[in-house]
Amino acid sequence: MTIAPIVDRPIRIALVGCGRISRNHFAAIEQHSDVVELVAVCDTDAEVARKHSEMYGVTSFGDLKEMLEVTRPDVVSLCTPSGLHPHHTEVAAKLGVHVITEKPMATRWQEGLRMVRACDEANVRLFVVKQNRRNSTLQLLKRAVEEKRFGRIYMVNINVFWTRPQDYYDSAKWRGTWELDGGALMNQASHYVDLIDWLIGPVADIQAMTGTLSRNIEVEDTAVLNIRWRSGALGSMSVTMLTYPKNFEGSITIIGEKGTVRIGGVAVNDIQKWEFADQRDYDEQLQQANYETASVYGFGHPLFYDNVLQALRGRAEAETDGREGLKSLEVLIAAYRSARDGGTVSLPLEY
Repeated sequence: MTIAPIVDRPIRIALVGCGRISRNHFAAIEQHSDVVELVAVCDTDAEVARKHSEMYGVTSFGDLKEMLEVTRPDVVSLCTPSGLHPHHTEVAAKLGVHVITEKPMATRWQEGLRMVRACDEANVRLFVVKQNRRNSTLQLLKRAVEEKRFGRIYMVNINVFWTRPQDYYDSAKWRGTWELDGGALMNQASHYVDLIDWLIGPVADIQAMTGTLSRNIEVEDTAVLNIRWRSGALGSMSVTMLTYPKNFEGSITIIGEKGTVRIGGVAVNDIQKWEFADQRDYDEQLQQANYETASVYGFGHPLFYDNVLQALRGRAEAETDGREGLKSLEVLIAAYRSARDGGTVSLPLEY
């Protein structure tokens, strides 16, 4: 796919969905204001759209198609409910607009595939937000894995122990629904599911159990996964949104032939164990890589946007395009199928 780069002018961007996650996008856009121009915002809530229009000095709309047809942006950021991403992507692609979509890219496997095909056919780019990959702690861990410092990886454990009270789900009708949101795995733990393939490699088999133990929602508030990678490594993932009294831990532990690492904190922000048979110069950077955060989102959105802008300029490859986004969606759908049917699901889901 050959796409003409955008050069010699600011990249025009519009945003749809001015809710909770949009603030991270607005902040990232502001940080890149020397090369990006925000041209419009869109939200189905007229008052929310008006407020953001005044805040950022741009025109507001209540309909995505109208916004794109009137303002003709180069790229649109989808901060809408996850189940709407496929339709919104198709609307944008047909109008020749590149797409940035928040996680998860879709709530159904076939719809994720549809998004990729729609952008391929329209010759536009599809970027999937995976900002946690850019966290300094995970960048060091990724480097250690790529340099094979662990030797053979034997076991991996991922925990996401957070809390989402009932009033969080009650704040919008789409929250906690199968169609538009997904549960603790699909929504809140999506970036941790991404680590399963991005860090360790392709998955062979998944066994999962899910439960709705406390919240009044359609989807799960708690889940556990057993995982076998194609490399032979074994692992598990435990997720709950019921931790008392607040977000407690987002962690990953890797145990290998020649190394053991645990990165914990509330959002993989604290390297707590880093021990290898060999030494490397960047081992001195561990303390600088750790950071304090009260936010589970981390600080990766501006770095994610930097890669998007470089890709649109023709200066870099997209680090998380639609096909990269499909990798974590495939793991998610496999987990839900396993939990539903009570068996092991092998990947890939289709050949």
